[in-house]
Amino acid sequence: MCDTTTPDDGILLVIGIGSQKDRDSRPYREYLLSAAAQRFKLWLFDSGEATWQKEYVVGSTSLDCYDPEAVVDAARALSEEHRLIGMFCPDEGTLLSAAHVTEALGVTGMSVDTVLGCRDKKLSRARLTRGGVPQPQFTTVRSVEEALEAAERLEYPVVIKPRTLGSSLGVVKVSAAHEMEEAFGVTVSAVYPGVHVPDDYIVEQYLDGPEVSIDGAVFEGEYTPLFIGRKQLGGEPYFVETGHYVSAGDPLLEDEEIRTMLQQAHAALGITHGTTHTEIKLTSRGPVIVEVNGRLGGDLIPYLGKLATGIDPGLIAVDVITGRRPVVEQTRSRTLGIRFLGPSEDLRVRGIVIDEPSGLDGVVQVTAAVPPGAELRTPPGDFVGRYAFVIAEGEDEAQCGKRLDAAESLVHLDYEPLEKQR
Repeated sequence: MCDTTTPDDGILLVIGIGSQKDRDSRPYREYLLSAAAQRFKLWLFDSGEATWQKEYVVGSTSLDCYDPEAVVDAARALSEEHRLIGMFCPDEGTLLSAAHVTEALGVTGMSVDTVLGCRDKKLSRARLTRGGVPQPQFTTVRSVEEALEAAERLEYPVVIKPRTLGSSLGVVKVSAAHEMEEAFGVTVSAVYPGVHVPDDYIVEQYLDGPEVSIDGAVFEGEYTPLFIGRKQLGGEPYFVETGHYVSAGDPLLEDEEIRTMLQQAHAALGITHGTTHTEIKLTSRGPVIVEVNGRLGGDLIPYLGKLATGIDPGLIAVDVITGRRPVVEQTRSRTLGIRFLGPSEDLRVRGIVIDEPSGLDGVVQVTAAVPPGAELRTPPGDFVGRYAFVIAEGEDEAQCGKRLDAAESLVHLDYEPLEKQR
């Protein structure tokens, strides 16, 4: 279905703002859509009918955004009525379809090959290695037996993961041979809407040290870091992301070794225009790139960056794909943190009650992430099963963490247990 509007001089096509699996997309994506609407008139392609997005767009088309051919056909039809000045896609599941539009219509953005090179860890590892970027040793396997042989060569501990998924889906640390069969089963079961998962899986050396993420912009091949996210993880053997901290003026932003590595990595992957989310392990042997994603980070990390620094990632994202050199100017200096509240057991949500944060300093946001009736499972049943999130600001991570504790106490979950999946 298509909402029509009077033809105008230029439209920015936005693909996939509503595609957020089974959760409400508005808390996660509105800050991006509202920023883009400050620059341009927007047309939305999404897999569902536009709802809250109508406030920001001049028109919308509902279609299967996971089907590249359907998206390209719809984009061609739209271009016959409007002059398309660019295309913005922040969603991993629809990113490949968006790349097909980029190539078919000749707008600025990431090519199909570049998107695949970022998404597919086998291709990424090979291209980054050729580009001189430090990488862990790895191989691909198709069976438990092959995985055991690979782990013996690489030496335990190792990590097994799907080639093409993000958000730590199906990623498992394996510390000994007797853990491999169960870990392999978890990895091969992982899926994400719109993302093809090949039937060979990555086994690679485990990287020690904390993990950070860098959201950055690329304009005419020049990479500029925007924000550093300090990732908080749940317990092993999984790599479930439980929260993040973003601080203005994080010293890693000026680390020359990391900045050089990021520039080399983006060049090796062929990224000339766009915004990316790079994950790095700060190992005992130095920084090593885990992966480069061809879009801004999830988990509201760029939003935290905006609140901490005043730098608007949505504006920068649409600038670099429409021929504007991004202006990166910090106007705030704070630390922001987000904490995700997940289930302690498999459950069905009856309701979520949130108390008023009156009298609590630094509490920015307390938001329910799912409606009543939602079923949430603990890993490995689900790696992103969250019923709420809280955001707080402070002078540093320590103060921010205390305020997140206070904010978390405002959320009350009513639920009924579910039978554990086998």
